[in-house]
Amino acid sequence: MEARISIQQLAGWFFGLVFTLIGLINLFWGNDPFYGVFVVLLALIYFPPVTYFIQGMTGFRIPVWSKVLLGAFIIWSSLGVGELFDKIELMQQSFSANELNEGGYSIYFLV
Repeated sequence: MEARISIQQLAGWFFGLVFTLIGLINLFWGNDPFYGVFVVLLALIYFPPVTYFIQGMTGFRIPVWSKVLLGAFIIWSSLGVGELFDKIELMQQSFSANELNEGGYSIYFLV
């Protein structure tokens, strides 16, 4: 049995992962965790197994143009209203490496 991956499936996995990461950043950093949950739930639509499940359950296939509009909305809202770059900077600050000098050795750990 030969497994074939189409460009549409590959794009679905890519955008699903990107939008899931955007949702997780908004969920754990910043002041609006409900927006993060909302984006993670919307990102599920991009994953091919979820798309096939919805199609099998309802008989309705989600059109590509609606996924494009949804992706534009997620990007627009996360960059504008969600202040994604500020949250990424906050995330990087929370994971910055601190240095401890004990006995001449440098030990790095996450805060």
